[in-house]
Amino acid sequence: MAAYSDLVVEHFQHPRNAGEMPDPDGEATKSNPVCGDRMRVMIRVADGRIAEVRWQTRGCPPAIATSSVASEMVTGWDLERVEELTREAIAEAVGGLPKDKVHCSVLAADALRAAIADYRSRRQA
Repeated sequence: MAAYSDLVVEHFQHPRNAGEMPDPDGEATKSNPVCGDRMRVMIRVADGRIAEVRWQTRGCPPAIATSSVASEMVTGWDLERVEELTREAIAEAVGGLPKDKVHCSVLAADALRAAIADYRSRRQA
């Protein structure tokens, strides 16, 4: 764990917003076939903003930490801002990641975008 920032270690050891969400407004699961990391994210939306995020991640410490940090970051953001969230912003928010672990932040950003897409498709149905 020495290669990781204190924030990565903190969020890995004490993840925020982990767990199930009954009847989410949108949800998505993304995985990385190379390393096997998998993230399921569930969102609740109110007034066009992320009101709540829950997630379940199976993977390495940075995958869990970036899931936790991303869930805190986007709470209160409008949907368009979340859709523009980059992997670099998530990696920066955790104090940086080793090059071989940046894919963890990609997983969180992609899962959040996919959950918003699911939310929008449910509203149109």
